[in-house]
Amino acid sequence: MVFRKVVGLMMRCLGLTQQPTRPAPCAENSGPLQIDQIVCNSPRIKLSDGRFLAYRERGVPKNKSNYRVIVVHGFGSSKEMSFMAPEELLDELSVYLLLFDRAGYGESDPNTKRSLKSEASDIEELADKLQLGSKFYVVGVSLGCYPTWSCLKRIPNRLAGISLVVPYINYKWPSLPADLTKDDYRRGLSRWMYRVARYTPGLLHWWLTQKLFPSSTVLDRNPAFFSNKDLEVLKNTPGYQLLSQNKLRERSVFDSLRRDFMVAFGKWDFDPMDLCNPYPQKEGLVHIWQGYEDKVVPFQLQRYVWNKLPWIRYHEVPDGGHLLVYDSAVCEAILRSLLLGEDSLMYRPQ
Repeated sequence: MVFRKVVGLMMRCLGLTQQPTRPAPCAENSGPLQIDQIVCNSPRIKLSDGRFLAYRERGVPKNKSNYRVIVVHGFGSSKEMSFMAPEELLDELSVYLLLFDRAGYGESDPNTKRSLKSEASDIEELADKLQLGSKFYVVGVSLGCYPTWSCLKRIPNRLAGISLVVPYINYKWPSLPADLTKDDYRRGLSRWMYRVARYTPGLLHWWLTQKLFPSSTVLDRNPAFFSNKDLEVLKNTPGYQLLSQNKLRERSVFDSLRRDFMVAFGKWDFDPMDLCNPYPQKEGLVHIWQGYEDKVVPFQLQRYVWNKLPWIRYHEVPDGGHLLVYDSAVCEAILRSLLLGEDSLMYRPQ
């Protein structure tokens, strides 16, 4: 019983709320084209290592755009995620949005060698294959922020700007102060879950998919884990899907989630707090967007990151939770701040 409760609690704290889709059994294109648009439901590009990444496009046509933005989804999500930027805004600013399935999600092939480096490399190669130009913008969401941090570390010269939206915190970052994390139950849970995922994956897979006991993976919308705004999203958003045992029962889905989790919460080859300002001439901007009432990632830790990296523009949504991208007003503010440098007073931390 204790084991079941801890696993369930950890899944909730990770924001494991969106249903991952099974990697599609798409046949590789044997012709010379690098974009496979025939067999899959979605267009895909072929990476240098032979894997395919699926993507979808929003906004204005790429060749008519002023801004080209790649959106990086989080844990258990996909390119079908809701980034609720109003279409009117995309038209007004001539924004081209590119959403893609990270390795092992949706219609993209898994990467058994997933790493911080490979995540950044996938994004850069995706941008090059789709000819986004020498510079592009990146918006990372929740766990999708670890590929975004990696881009900031490895390919800053390719980035016109970055927004990290409700970025998760890796408690293994050396610079995190003990006084901020010692009483944070998420720290102990993430360490415990990492060990289980690394050393006993078979046991974890069985427990999350067994039917002998009540499911530990079904999100019960408990207010202990969600803000009021998050609960409204869970209740009112059409098509919002919860993670199901049926999807986790597919071993390919489970393995991709496990690898993603282990890279995110494992030991990194750099500490984000050691990064230097990639835009000393203010030729680009880095932003963090955080919900004050986020119960997945505490705002106190995000403020610490901001204080350590004062060149980051920090925005705090007063009544926001972890599901900020389901708020169209916040999504509009994210894009206006990233692309135009416009900062709303209502999102300045108090």
